[in-house]
Amino acid sequence: MEERECCQCQHCKKTKERSPEEYRALMNRLKRIQGQLRGIEGMLENNAYCTDILVQVAAVNAALNSFNRELLASHIKSCVAQNIREGNDDVIDELVNTLQKLMK
Repeated sequence: MEERECCQCQHCKKTKERSPEEYRALMNRLKRIQGQLRGIEGMLENNAYCTDILVQVAAVNAALNSFNRELLASHIKSCVAQNIREGNDDVIDELVNTLQKLMK
């Protein structure tokens, strides 16, 4: 059975080779998010005011949503489009399931 190129996930063996630019951009976003989370941890340790912490948590949520949008757009333009061109319409169901999970 031939392995298709697609997004990496834990429940299957699919992988995706990303360009160095895409990899770097996504990794930089994640590192900024990790920094924001460490900042929130520090705020909590320093007894920061609740509202200030909540605002920072909202910023982390927005950053994660932005990361998801970027990754989803890349997935649709590469993995989904390639699979459809190859006649694999199962990728549409996979995309719908993914979107449903993201919209919870």
